[in-house]
Amino acid sequence: MQALLRTLDRIALLSASDFKYDFNNPPSDAITTGKGGHTVKADCKVFPALIGTGVGMTVGFIGACGFNTPHTQPRSSEINTVVEGRLGTESIAKNGVDQIRNMLEKYQMTVFPQGAAHTEFNPDCEPAVFVAGFASEDPGVEQAAQTLFGFDAELVEADLGVQSINGASIEDFRKVITANVALGVEQCLRKCGISKK
Repeated sequence: MQALLRTLDRIALLSASDFKYDFNNPPSDAITTGKGGHTVKADCKVFPALIGTGVGMTVGFIGACGFNTPHTQPRSSEINTVVEGRLGTESIAKNGVDQIRNMLEKYQMTVFPQGAAHTEFNPDCEPAVFVAGFASEDPGVEQAAQTLFGFDAELVEADLGVQSINGASIEDFRKVITANVALGVEQCLRKCGISKK
């Protein structure tokens, strides 16, 4: 009964139009853009109608050779469906387990367990689009490279086990880490005639 009242109260606070979300014209803070494309999220911050529903979504628009860099959703599992083009996916659920690698064609889906590091790559010269559903209205996202290089330089150097990297080098690396949708593998870039710069 209490949950029903909270739901009814929440619905009463919103208008019918508040329950419509436009991925073509989202709030600016819902978009993450990189050289290889962009993603648009719908979570409880940018789409308040999701509050209390336990669901969220991201639509990814991945350009030719685009690469949604390795990341995790710390608070949700993800189902990811390709709706245009195709995407290579890779995930690793935790240390010491085998990598899961698949090529998804249009209308094929994969699942990434909560907290599993994963990535999507468009190996083709045409755009690809995915729709990712989450079991949380606030799934979060944590990019692997940005997280690693966010630590103190001494810790990064120790983690990488490379003695030739110094604090200044770490700062240089931080400056060049791409946004979460980067341009991908050299072979694809050559095939599609795309320059990295």
